[in-house]
Amino acid sequence: MSKSTDERGRIYLPKDVRSRFGERYRIVELPSHVALFPVDDDPLEGLREAVGDAFEEGEADELKDEARRAIAEEIEAEDQERSENREA
Repeated sequence: MSKSTDERGRIYLPKDVRSRFGERYRIVELPSHVALFPVDDDPLEGLREAVGDAFEEGEADELKDEARRAIAEEIEAEDQERSENREA
């Protein structure tokens, strides 16, 4: 499918595309092109549907806390490694 922008830079998606994928999209600039990715009205619900029961037991706050802990541990490990490399 090929579409052009209008004089204001807008792209109009056909009705069947909007019906299938929704009204909201994330625009991602890649080195060779631009991609549109549909955004769910409820992103967490969309994620749960996409990954099945992988997050069945976790609530959003729990998942955020777990992600923050993992990032903090990773940063601490990198900092430790840099300190050891400077001492060597």
